[in-house]
Amino acid sequence: MLGGYIAYQAILNHDPLAGMIAVFFLFQALTNTGCCGSGTCAVPLSEQKNKDTTEVEFEEIKSEVLPKQ
Repeated sequence: MLGGYIAYQAILNHDPLAGMIAVFFLFQALTNTGCCGSGTCAVPLSEQKNKDTTEVEFEEIKSEVLPKQ
């Protein structure tokens, strides 16, 4: 959508730089690529699946309330 709009404006204004930007966006849309096709945009999977989880015990600490002076 954005690539088409930029291409339309590039043709109307006779702007070659906007035309190149439009071609770049349209290429990404048509080939379904992003981040220049490097494949580095994926979030790495968590290593937590293979780790053994253990229960954690908590100890409640109570303190005395000091009287107001």
